[in-house]
Amino acid sequence: MLHRCGVRKRHGHSVRSLIKPLFSLPFIGKNFFRGIVINDDLSFGKDAAYDLLKGSRSNWRRFLLTLGVRIYRFFDRLTSKERESVLIIDDSTYDRSRSKRVELLSRVKDHTTGRFVRGYRLLTLCWPDGFSCLPLDFVLLSSTNATTRFCEATKIVDKRCCAYRRREEATIKSTAHLADMVQRARDTGIDASYVLMDSWFAMPTTIVRVCEHLPVICMVKKTPKVLYGYGDRRGDLMTLYRSLKKRRGRAKILASVIVTLKDEQKVKIVFVRDRRKKDWLALLSTDILLSDEDVVRIYGKRWDIEVFFKMAKQHLKSAKEIQCRDFDALIAHTTIVFTRYMFLA
Repeated sequence: MLHRCGVRKRHGHSVRSLIKPLFSLPFIGKNFFRGIVINDDLSFGKDAAYDLLKGSRSNWRRFLLTLGVRIYRFFDRLTSKERESVLIIDDSTYDRSRSKRVELLSRVKDHTTGRFVRGYRLLTLCWPDGFSCLPLDFVLLSSTNATTRFCEATKIVDKRCCAYRRREEATIKSTAHLADMVQRARDTGIDASYVLMDSWFAMPTTIVRVCEHLPVICMVKKTPKVLYGYGDRRGDLMTLYRSLKKRRGRAKILASVIVTLKDEQKVKIVFVRDRRKKDWLALLSTDILLSDEDVVRIYGKRWDIEVFFKMAKQHLKSAKEIQCRDFDALIAHTTIVFTRYMFLA
């Protein structure tokens, strides 16, 4: 599979002999320095491993999708046809706070702490079956604003190769990648009924663009900047909530309504009780025929990608195992981390 995806060598040690030690590092309790650089038991040196990771013609995205589809076909035979299949899109902070001279290193906001750190945003697409989760695609995002980037792309690469396209993707807004990621997964044979997204991506323009491929279920921000059409009026989410009749007692689902976005796209908004505090949350579905209970139940599957991010960071050593300045090496290493998770799944 690696050879078919352009990950190959003309001479020296084979790709398989190089990938196996890299793949097994977290399972033997070593990082890249101790397991590769100063490990005298290996038959190859550190330069061979670095050259493999820095290859500009290696199509790591195709490899990840190819491997994901093969495992998906195995999982799909074990999954009931009555279960809704979904794709989940979310991003996480790729922290490189101690780095200074890494390609496209930028200032990004960590939404969990509210602080700005040096690093990237890891935009990821996953397919869960309710028990396991397969990471199928990702984009390592830098800042779109050149003034907040600490370093620019310094490596000279052919404009026709994968490395050049990856660097171009890194400086584009995250919302511009969502529809392309969903389409790539569907083109490889991944079957899904809905796309689940967090409130960071739940803007009307993004929702309309993504729902051209699959129906969308997402959480909605409480912001006065987004207006919804309700009857002959338009109002924000808070105004809409106040105008609706709520269910009595301790009902978990408070109310629901069908509204229109600015492109006259009909959507259903379901208001649910927030268990953490005396407040409410709003879920949006572009499939207006879904019941309120189904909208809440299906959106609950989005938690699988949060479990994946925790496993990738804490146990599979994403962003911490290797300290490399080359952007291609970051893409390659992230693909290897995702591959480890697939094998565990």
